[in-house]
Amino acid sequence: MLILEDVTLLDLETGDPMPGHHIAIEGTTFVEVVSKPIRAANAERINVAGSFVLPGLIDAHFHATLTEKNPAHSRDLPPTLMTARSSTLLRNALNRGFTTVRDMCGADWGLRTATAEGALLGPRMFIAGRALSQTGGHGDLRRRTDHDVACNCSNALAYMSVVADGVDGVRVAAREQLRQGVDHLKVFVSGGVVSPNDPLASAQYTDAELEAVVHEAASWGTYVAAHAYTAAAITRAVRAGVRTIEHGNLLDTDSARAMAERGAFLVPTLVTYEVMLQKGPSLGLSEFSLEKLRTVADAGLRSVELAVAAGVPVGFGTDLLGDLHAFQSDEFAIRSRVQSPVEVLRSATEVNARIVGQEGKLGVIKPGATADLIACRTNPVKDISVLQGQGEGISLVVKEGRIAKRVSWQHA
Repeated sequence: MLILEDVTLLDLETGDPMPGHHIAIEGTTFVEVVSKPIRAANAERINVAGSFVLPGLIDAHFHATLTEKNPAHSRDLPPTLMTARSSTLLRNALNRGFTTVRDMCGADWGLRTATAEGALLGPRMFIAGRALSQTGGHGDLRRRTDHDVACNCSNALAYMSVVADGVDGVRVAAREQLRQGVDHLKVFVSGGVVSPNDPLASAQYTDAELEAVVHEAASWGTYVAAHAYTAAAITRAVRAGVRTIEHGNLLDTDSARAMAERGAFLVPTLVTYEVMLQKGPSLGLSEFSLEKLRTVADAGLRSVELAVAAGVPVGFGTDLLGDLHAFQSDEFAIRSRVQSPVEVLRSATEVNARIVGQEGKLGVIKPGATADLIACRTNPVKDISVLQGQGEGISLVVKEGRIAKRVSWQHA
């Protein structure tokens, strides 16, 4: 048993600190969260000296296997090198306090199992496998001189997506991802920034194709996430039954209302646009891609405001690539420009737990929940910058009851 003493719990509903608490963890689960000392023999005890404790963070739009800043460069990487680099990205995310990530294309059941078994140190993973793209869509990263789709085993880029067209084609592609054990499906329904040929406003997949993918996901008891930027793409996706909208930068009032009516979630990924604009020349992006990047970057914060106003639950994602993952925690400060710190913290805990289907199990500290938590010397509700950087402000990370990171702690 692990007992944390003299904890200041953060109530993420109100933002209020609750000092003088004690937490007992048995195996992978919280068993006691009380305001009096816990008696137990043979327990490991850590006195956190009043530090602020909150649930482990969740990144709902992560890319463990997109280890190049420009995804197109991944076609030159073997899967072995991709996996080795992924292990570094995952370990660093855990050090920043992210005990769970939802991988939004690229990671497979093998990488998920490696983190679950402890063969790789990192957050638990919920995976989409290969995202579904129509021919010429955001997930079709072939050069115009390429005519054949690359073998799914040939290079790291092939793990990102699968090209599928027509109702029968998308059914087969969806079933194949489900067969391979994904936790959810992802589809591209609009253009994107880094894809070389498709306009941002392009409408990708027909209503019938989207409905077929949603049907297959529902048949397996799971859901569909959609990469969508424009209001039209967002509306089409949620009307087809898509549950989460990724990015959504060009959301408008009507599409936000459509999301709210259907209970869809928005997962903004604002940090990736700010960082990519800063690093633009070094990424090797074309002017076509850079212009798309500027368009979505300018609209990002407004989309969050519109979603919140419409009553859409807003999650927390980052969508960073390669060594840009180092900026993962900057999303907190960016989102705090239009939301309160406690609202952003709820996005990265309680809301994201709902997105991954772990409501009441992740994103909370209470008896019976999975024992994920982080501890900070500074109250992040008062100063959310404590979560930025590479985890320097986080002194303790516990994942499934095991200490993953401990800095300058003394045993009681």
